Amino acid sequence: MKHFIQPATIFGFWWALLNVANAQPAPKYPAIDPVTHKSYTETIERDGIKASFEMIAIPGGTFLMGSPASEKGRKDDEGPLHPVAIRPLWVGKCEVTWGEYDLFWQKKPDEKKPTRPLDIKADAITRPSKANHHDIDWGYGRTKKQPVLAIHHHAAMEYCRWLSAKTGKLYRLPTEAEWEWACRAGTTTAYSFGDDPKKLGDYGWFEDNAKEMPHPVGLKKPNAWGLHDMHGNLAEWCLDAHDAKFYASLPLNKPTLMPVKLPTNRRFGHIARGGSWLYKAERCRSAIRQYSVVDWQAVDPQLPQSIWWNNADWVGFRIVRAVEEHESLKGLKSTITKKSPN
Repeated sequence: MKHFIQPATIFGFWWALLNVANAQPAPKYPAIDPVTHKSYTETIERDGIKASFEMIAIPGGTFLMGSPASEKGRKDDEGPLHPVAIRPLWVGKCEVTWGEYDLFWQKKPDEKKPTRPLDIKADAITRPSKANHHDIDWGYGRTKKQPVLAIHHHAAMEYCRWLSAKTGKLYRLPTEAEWEWACRAGTTTAYSFGDDPKKLGDYGWFEDNAKEMPHPVGLKKPNAWGLHDMHGNLAEWCLDAHDAKFYASLPLNKPTLMPVKLPTNRRFGHIARGGSWLYKAERCRSAIRQYSVVDWQAVDPQLPQSIWWNNADWVGFRIVRAVEEHESLKGLKSTITKKSPN
């Protein structure tokens, strides 16, 4: 008995082969765009006192944000891995220092009134007064290269607003996605230098080498994109509010452009990335997430408690500037006030 293959079956077979031949390969991450902008140095001045900082040109591109389930020390809120698209930007080479931050908040009694339009605009922005229940630097020193620490998310946001007004350039905190992209510098490993935590001492200050204190910025090796202290020294404020389920709400089959969980008027729950001098190596990984809690304000006796200073002497920040700002971030400012809930 002879058997014949039906025409429809033959057609389906060849159609399947054609689809396989024309199928697009699965995207490979990370994909790094060419850098078309240049790094630069910004200098700011107030009443004759100057401070300078470097902004490093970081490419745009796409990457898998988060960590795989197999990564040692991984927390549940680091997954699932999801593709993210980042626009090109500049990122501070180092964490913001007291040399820079003091120009924002300190005002001398005999200080001259500003005359330059940008300085007048910056001078109108509210700034903190001195904390009255602890030393501003928590005893670690306030040299020009020592990173500013123990400030609230609100204070970091207002510094960025002041700096933007003063320079005419739009500076802000990085989104969590931008921070991880800049930290990874094109890598997919647990740290920007690989998976071996034994090498962390070359790149950052953490529990094993920090001697229970933060250190001046830029003393350790930078990552491949020229950024210092992305692992350890100080955890760094990001723009985002923490949401353990946020990653799971994003598509897994296509990149999300510039995802961000915008902050609200709540005092706590803001993301800080990178680990710190206080932490073990696995808490300084590229994907590690932590967020502020009420205990970070535990030693403040004031009522209401300060929205500027806290006791988190392991937290600081660095700044970024977008080449082309995302629409959702234009004009963004802190909405926290003394009446804000925790």
